[in-house]
Amino acid sequence: MLAWRMSENVLVSDRAIDFILYEVLHLDALCELPAFSEHSRETFDLFLQSARRLARQALFPAYRAMDTEPPRFVDGRVLVHPIMKALYPQLVALGLVNATRPTAVGGQQLPMGIFTVAEVYLGAANLSALGYVGLTAGAAHLLETFGSEWLKQELMPRLYSGEWTGTMALTEPQAGSSLADVQTAATPRSDGSYDLRGSKIFISAGDHDLTANIVHLALGRIDGAPPGSKGISLFAVPQRRPTATGLEPNDVTITGMIHKIGWRGLPSVALSFGDHGDCRGWLVGEPHKGLSYMFQMMNEARILVGASGVGTASVAYHQSLDYARDRPQGRSLERRPRADGAQIPIIEHADVRRMLLRQKAIVEGGLLLVTATARYADISQHASDEERRKASLLLDLLTPIAKTFPAERGFESNALALQIHGGYGYSSEYLPEAWLRDQKLNTIHEGTTGIQGLDLLGRKVVAGGGAALALFGEEVRATITRAHSVNLNPTWCKALSDAIEDLTTLTAELAQAGLAGDANRMLLHSADYLDLFSIVTVSWLWLEAAAVAESKHQADPSDGFYAAMLLTAQYWLATELPRVPQLIALCRSADDSYAQMQPSWF
Repeated sequence: MLAWRMSENVLVSDRAIDFILYEVLHLDALCELPAFSEHSRETFDLFLQSARRLARQALFPAYRAMDTEPPRFVDGRVLVHPIMKALYPQLVALGLVNATRPTAVGGQQLPMGIFTVAEVYLGAANLSALGYVGLTAGAAHLLETFGSEWLKQELMPRLYSGEWTGTMALTEPQAGSSLADVQTAATPRSDGSYDLRGSKIFISAGDHDLTANIVHLALGRIDGAPPGSKGISLFAVPQRRPTATGLEPNDVTITGMIHKIGWRGLPSVALSFGDHGDCRGWLVGEPHKGLSYMFQMMNEARILVGASGVGTASVAYHQSLDYARDRPQGRSLERRPRADGAQIPIIEHADVRRMLLRQKAIVEGGLLLVTATARYADISQHASDEERRKASLLLDLLTPIAKTFPAERGFESNALALQIHGGYGYSSEYLPEAWLRDQKLNTIHEGTTGIQGLDLLGRKVVAGGGAALALFGEEVRATITRAHSVNLNPTWCKALSDAIEDLTTLTAELAQAGLAGDANRMLLHSADYLDLFSIVTVSWLWLEAAAVAESKHQADPSDGFYAAMLLTAQYWLATELPRVPQLIALCRSADDSYAQMQPSWF
C-alpha cells in the first residue's frame, strides 16, 4: 500500500495567518487600546509561536491514537486516553484557559482575535484535546462575570488555573436544542444552595479522569419559576462539592457515554443530578436570567466552533496539497507528453487544481471571517463607547455566520480532500476521513445550522430596525471604495455592490412580512438566507484581502503569495457571487414545498 504522510509542520499556513492578522485586519492596532497596551506584535507572535509549536509537536502526533482509541466508560467513570494526561498540562501551561482574561484573575489579557488564531492552529492539530480547556475557559468566564463572591473564590480560580475543568450542561433528553423546555428542578436550601434533580445529555467533557473535579454550568428551574425561557436559571454544579475538609461526592451520576463519529477524544456523556436527593448547585447571578447569562458562553463558543471548522478544513487542505504534489498519476493533456513517458503529479491536472483552489478559498475565507468577528468582539469590549456600540452590532450579526460558514463549507472542503485522495481518502488508514467526521460535528455543536439561520434572520438582521445590517453595508461599501483605489478588477466591485444592495432590499421585504404577522413567510427560507448572507460576507472579506494583495503585488510582482491571494479571491467572487441572485429569488419566491409536505406523505 502506498504511504503518503503529511508533515505536522503544515497544519495552517503561517504566511496566510500573518497576512490576515497584520496586513488585512491590522490586529496589532488593538495595542492602542488601554486593555492591550502592554502587548505588541512581538508578544502576539510569541504566543502564536508557542501555540504552533504545541500543535505541531504534541497535539498532532497524538491525534491518531485519540481518534482510534476514544475514552472508555468503566465502572461508572470515563477514562480518557493516557496520552491526554500528558497533553492537558501543556495546554494549561500555554495559558489557554485564561488567555483573554484580565491579569486581575491571572489571565494574559490577549485579544480574542489573537486567541482565535491560536485556536485554529491547535484545533487543526487535535480538536478533542483542545475541547477540555475551551469548555473550562467558558465556564470560568461565566463565574467571573455573573458569579457570587463565594463562587469567584471557591470555584473560579480552580477553573482558571486548570486544576478543575468545566462544562456547559444545557441539553436535556426531552428538550434537545429547545432550551425553553428544560425541566431540571432546583429547590432552595437554607444555606443558600439548591437541591437539583434532572438529567442532561450530550455533555462534552462531562466526565473524565484528568482532574479532581468538574464544574457543570447547568440550566434549571427554581420551584415555582415561570414557564418557558423566562423561568430558566443558571447553576454551578460541581461533580464533587467543596467542604471544610476537602471534596465530597455531589450526587452527580454518569448514566452513559455517547459514542460519536468525530471529536472522539473528547467524551460526551449523559448526566443525572440528584438520584439520591443530595445534588447541590449554587445559583449564578439572579434567578430566572440563566439563559441570558449562558449566551455569553454560547456566543464565545460559536466563534470558537467556527475556528474549529477552519482548523479542520485547513489541515485537510494542506494534506491534499502535499498529496497532490507527490502522487503521480496519468499524463499531460498537452500535445507533447514527457519524453520519458513518466506519469505527472496529480496537481498538474486542472481539475485537481480546481479542487485545491476551492479548498484554499474556503479555508482562508473562513479564517478571515472568524478573525474579523473576533476582532469585533475585542472592540466591542474595549474601545470608545461609539466604537463599542458599532462593534457589538456587527459582532451579533456575524456570530451565526462565523459559526456556520466554516463548518458547512468546511465539510465541503473536507469532502474535496477525500476526493483528491481517491481510494486513499476513504480508507481509515489515512486521516482525511477522520477529519471529515470531525467536521460534521461542527455543523451541530452550539446550535445547528437551522438554528443559526433562524437567529440571523429572525433576530439579528432586524434588531434595532436593521441597525446592524446598515452598519454591515457601510463596511462592505468602504471595502469596495478601497478596492477601486488600487484599481482592482471593477467587475468584482460591481458584483459585490449589487449583492449588498439586493441583500438589503430582500431583508426589508422579509422583515415587512414578519411585521405584518406572517412569521412563516419571513422565516421559510432562513437556511437559504443564511447561505446567501454567508456568501456576501465572505466575498466582502475576500475583496478586502484582494485589495491589500493587489497593492502588495504591484510593489513586488515576483512574490507568488500575493498573486495566489488574488487568484483565490478571483475564484471565490467568480464562482460564489453569481449564486446570490438565485438565492434571493428563492427567498423571495415563498416556495413552500417542504412547508406543505405532511409528515405522513414522506
